[in-house]
Amino acid sequence: MNNAWSYSSLSLFQQCPKKYYHLKVKKDVVEKQTHALIYGNEVHKVAEKYVKDDVDIPEKYAEVCKPVHRVKQMKGEKHCELRLGMTKELEPCKFFDDNVWWRGVIDLLIVNGDKGKIIDYKTGKNSKYADIKQLDLFTVAAFTHFPHLTEIKAGLLFLVTNDFITKSYVRGDVIGIMSNFYKEVDIMDTCFKEDVWNAKPNFTCYKYCPILHCPHNGKR
Repeated sequence: MNNAWSYSSLSLFQQCPKKYYHLKVKKDVVEKQTHALIYGNEVHKVAEKYVKDDVDIPEKYAEVCKPVHRVKQMKGEKHCELRLGMTKELEPCKFFDDNVWWRGVIDLLIVNGDKGKIIDYKTGKNSKYADIKQLDLFTVAAFTHFPHLTEIKAGLLFLVTNDFITKSYVRGDVIGIMSNFYKEVDIMDTCFKEDVWNAKPNFTCYKYCPILHCPHNGKR
């Protein structure tokens, strides 16, 4: 079985292994899409079409025009919705290859000479608690697939508030970044090997968790 992971799946596992198991492994529970998630998906598609194909942004999404236009004006070769895969040895591979260990989708990668820019669109209205660890993985993948890159500036672009949370990297950062992720993924691999998925009670149990048969679920 291929247990390829993404940052979002690892985050879900760390939130609660039991929830991860039912949503991603056994797949006997389907999580309902929220209005925020639907809106976010729509905005991602609109931004991609504008940057890639010059398709005008509909009036419905006028609030994101300025930041997306600013991105479009940045110099360099633009790769939209870029699907990347890596093996455990950090070799580049395709998204669905048999040996893929990690996979992710970069909203926008801009390559300009030996410099790169990674932009991840966010539609939330609060950047105060922005999680930039996803950028670490995207950066490692970009260095892996584009070996000529020496520096990458990655950022979370909050389209509604126009906040831009950035972090800069050089190729030498890769080993340090991945050493932490290897440890975290090893814990998830152990659950797969032992087929033990314990619940991890947290604040989401009481209102938001879709695993209704879990004894910690507050909707029971």
